[in-house]
Amino acid sequence: MRSITWRALLLGGFTLLALVLFLPSTPAGRYLPSFWADTIPRINLGLDLQGGMHLVLQVDQTKAVENYTQRLAGNIETLLDEKAIPYIDVERVDTTTIVVRFEGEETGRTIRELIGSEYPILELSQEDGRLVLSLPEEEVKRIKDWATTQALETIRNRVDKFGVAEPLIQRQGEREIVVQLPGLKDPERAIALIGKTAVLEFRLVDEEHDPYRAVEEGPPFGLELLYQRREDPATGRIEKVPYLVKKEVLLTGDLLYDARVAFDSRFNEPYVALTFDSTGARIFERITEENVGKRLAIILDGNVYSAPVIREKISGGKASITGGFTYEEAVDLAIVLRAGALPAPVEIVQNVTVGPTLGRDSIEAGIKAIVLGAILVLAFMIFYYRLSGIIADIAVTLNIIMLLGAMAWFEATLTLPGIAGILLTIGMGVDSNVLIFERIKEELRAGRTPRSAVEAGYDRAWWTIVDSHVTTLITAAVLFQFGSGPIKGFAVTLSLGILINLFTALVGTKLAFDIQTTRFRVERLSI
Repeated sequence: MRSITWRALLLGGFTLLALVLFLPSTPAGRYLPSFWADTIPRINLGLDLQGGMHLVLQVDQTKAVENYTQRLAGNIETLLDEKAIPYIDVERVDTTTIVVRFEGEETGRTIRELIGSEYPILELSQEDGRLVLSLPEEEVKRIKDWATTQALETIRNRVDKFGVAEPLIQRQGEREIVVQLPGLKDPERAIALIGKTAVLEFRLVDEEHDPYRAVEEGPPFGLELLYQRREDPATGRIEKVPYLVKKEVLLTGDLLYDARVAFDSRFNEPYVALTFDSTGARIFERITEENVGKRLAIILDGNVYSAPVIREKISGGKASITGGFTYEEAVDLAIVLRAGALPAPVEIVQNVTVGPTLGRDSIEAGIKAIVLGAILVLAFMIFYYRLSGIIADIAVTLNIIMLLGAMAWFEATLTLPGIAGILLTIGMGVDSNVLIFERIKEELRAGRTPRSAVEAGYDRAWWTIVDSHVTTLITAAVLFQFGSGPIKGFAVTLSLGILINLFTALVGTKLAFDIQTTRFRVERLSI
């Protein structure tokens, strides 16, 4: 008797807990007290149910190798200058090749020995007055793979700061990244945020040459022609202002510690306040100390955002980016700067927006499928197994309630495949009870009493049920580990349903039969 009481309390406790967890996720949640509805985690709806955005991005791996080679050429040039070794120039001639030009065999030998010791991975070949440096194929593959992996992490950081609930961001193939943003309301802003390269550079502005003349004739040697976009507040027309900036990059966003939106005290306009790490702060202090009176261009993705005059040495590693931003633009710029720059440009090769109407249709269709399937299965159980069928139906109902409560507890995401997992769980729950009931009927036909038939039926069906559930659970684990978002949703609901079904089928229904055979001492089971 004591065992029955404890099992009844355990079953009732789990059911009550599941209802407490599940109800806030239903339409009834709006009528619940605030302390209940606001503190309990809810079941999240996937992209296919609540709408949102599905993007497939392709990383330009060739550009990543090109950028790496360009930076390497700059490092080699700096190295030769530091060692005071004479050379004509250092130039990247293609994606994976750098050429160092020099005069004299002795100079060439010195350059080759220095580069060979500092960059042993490079393949070197010396010609007349030229040293050719090439990236080996293994290094090129490593850079391409790193570019996709780094882009994945950068995009994930940006999306996390953007504030989308339950995003899916994962790699697909060698150079593609899949991004799913359920419930997104501003797809254009998300695309601009995710795809921005966000390479931040600080360079000196050239004051000696006329930038408007450079627009027609081209920039002089050692300079680059960039533009600043300005909007006329009266007409709204965009004006492009040319700037001649030096090619030497004095400081980059790699040394950035933080970027936040602040407001100008005079005009109450938003701007982005930058804070560098300790290394960046020292470099920024040295730059401002050595270039007082000169203009420092702040460049993002090749666009000049501002070019203020350095009035004095700036300590503490503080800087700012102004440019007539709206608040949303300033927030997005701060996000991409904090999350870091993409190692290479990304191209959107697939952009699918799922509207909330389609999501509602999917929910309604899924609910109809669950209800219709459940009604047919439960009706068959009552028709075929009578009172025992009603017991099985109650166990299946408890299984669904506990499953939804567990999904709310783990803040799981419900998708259309997840709904299919719930349907499959109903089927497995009924299957478990069918196995048990048929075993009990065999024992009754063999002349056993109802109590001994129930005990023997559960004992003999135990390992069969456990084996089938464990094998299905292993399959669900594999699907979760290697599947995409919708497949993972199916695996989650299936796994939880299997574990809960073991409890409801082997404890819940057994409790009902024990009550009949011990408390009521029935002489014949309705089965």
